[in-house]
Amino acid sequence: MRVVWQLLAVVAVWAIGGQCVSAVDGNPWLTLVTGLVTAVLAVVVYRWVVGRTERRPVTELAREGASAALGRGALIGAVLFTAVIANLALLGDYEVDGLGSVTGAVGFVGFMAAAAVTEEVVFRGVLFRIVEERAGTWIALTSTGLLFGLMHLANPDANLWGALAIAIEAGGMLGAAYAATRSLWLPIGLHFAWNFAAAGIYGSEVSGNGASRGLLDSTATGSELVTGGDFGPEASVYSVVFGVLVTLAFLWLARRRGLLVPRGGRRPAPAPAATTVPR
Repeated sequence: MRVVWQLLAVVAVWAIGGQCVSAVDGNPWLTLVTGLVTAVLAVVVYRWVVGRTERRPVTELAREGASAALGRGALIGAVLFTAVIANLALLGDYEVDGLGSVTGAVGFVGFMAAAAVTEEVVFRGVLFRIVEERAGTWIALTSTGLLFGLMHLANPDANLWGALAIAIEAGGMLGAAYAATRSLWLPIGLHFAWNFAAAGIYGSEVSGNGASRGLLDSTATGSELVTGGDFGPEASVYSVVFGVLVTLAFLWLARRRGLLVPRGGRRPAPAPAATTVPR
């Protein structure tokens, strides 16, 4: 029953928070505040429901080391998406037409914070963690990654390839980041920075949600295999390749730390706070 109560609690925050953020769309300052409040509530509710249903310290969202893990995750996410854009630009498939909107970028901070935190507590905090306990890391990584990708089919300009790309590069990478650190802070930071870089900085489409107005006014042209087409650069072959490489790096780290869970085995004890992020 714990998975039911945990999902009910965190999905409620995800759904209600998402509706509130959508309701103030168009007002960047209200979007910023509403998004940040939703992100904080998601953390508070997750800690409360997991603590109550599992009667243990919620180490995966421990306060100690949170800032450092968020920062490292954000750095990885920003560098990774910048590498995708850099490759598109070198091919002549991404061009900056001028400056975009600072206030638009401000709104994306709140929007992406809400999305990153709520989705991570649902997919990695509850689903991945509990599936892994019962079926092992590989099954958890595959099943929750696929579910995470398919969820994006609900977006306006989504397509099957884009959803599969998300499943591989994001579902795999974020699940592996959690497996290697036993902390949700690093995948939250990675998720936020990847999305914010896409929309808030480079002004590209995010997961088939249409054009974004961030700091840069940009245009992507060329083969859909390279640019991702209407789905955005997340469906680019570059995103998939880079995401797979980072996923493998996190899985190597998890194996080195003895944190991979065999099929049917128990989850290892969480890593101490001082070592929950790569060094």
